[in-house]
Amino acid sequence: MPHPMFRPRRLREKALVRSLVRETRLSVDDFIYPMFIVHGRGVRAPIGAMPGQARLSVDEMVKEAKDVAGLGIPGVLLFGLPAEKDPRGSEAYAEDGIVQQAVRAIKDTVPDLLVLTDVCLCEYTSHGHCGVVEDGTVKNDPTLELLTRTAVSHAEAGADMVAPSDMMDGRVGAIREGLDDAGFAETPIMAYSAKYASVFYGPFREAADSTPQFGDRRAYQMDPANVVEAMREIALDVDEGADIVMVKPALPYLDVIARAKAEFGMPLAAYSVSGEYAMIRAAGQLGWLDERRAMMEALLSIRRAGADIVITYFAREAARALERGGEG
Repeated sequence: MPHPMFRPRRLREKALVRSLVRETRLSVDDFIYPMFIVHGRGVRAPIGAMPGQARLSVDEMVKEAKDVAGLGIPGVLLFGLPAEKDPRGSEAYAEDGIVQQAVRAIKDTVPDLLVLTDVCLCEYTSHGHCGVVEDGTVKNDPTLELLTRTAVSHAEAGADMVAPSDMMDGRVGAIREGLDDAGFAETPIMAYSAKYASVFYGPFREAADSTPQFGDRRAYQMDPANVVEAMREIALDVDEGADIVMVKPALPYLDVIARAKAEFGMPLAAYSVSGEYAMIRAAGQLGWLDERRAMMEALLSIRRAGADIVITYFAREAARALERGGEG
């Protein structure tokens, strides 16, 4: 038998050669670390469905933020749990709301860390939905005013970027106009543009206490079967002024990430959600997977699909692994 002219295995034999020809690289610069903030002091309440994650009071969050910055992670994404809930989610846009307090605290102590804020009402409303509820349904247009007030209040507190996650129609345009009118024309918007109605949000809903009290969110979050619709959603957000677009979840929607990057060429974020984190963590704890390798492979696959930014609860562990020389 004649020898093949090219043997791909020649470039796989040694680790240094594999590194030289690697097509996709994972870097700490790619990560954003989500955190859940609560009222009180000295609070570090473990989240049962997300081992290794906790709800943090502002003072404890600042300690975490310092650690995140020390690892070289560029930024954090904040989610708040209010002291009290009401039908209109009033604490979401209150000057002394929990996220507003957290933003100011981080900017006072770790000013160079990017602070992104989730803009939604679901954690703050007594009914658990992402918008104003009237006659048993989530109303789109009345919600836009509250989302805009929330985004502006975050910018006033010092947020570097706002990230609307509600999936109401027209919310990016409304928030852009509100930020501009309030003097925050330079504040970017990272839009949750293709956010699917996913079972993989389950652990997050425990963490954020945001489970709907009736029905579900399929009337406003996307059908998991659709990808052409996702491209329309992204196009709408781009037209309305989104600076960064997002696909959420990440691993079950790698095809959507790849198509979005190919079609739009926009800065693209992917949110590796709580269910993705919980699956890898649980399998690792049970000894069914090498947790570190599974974590790194999953994150690399999200980058390979086309995401420029990976929002992940594994950010700190992945940063440490990369620091130790883990293959990225």
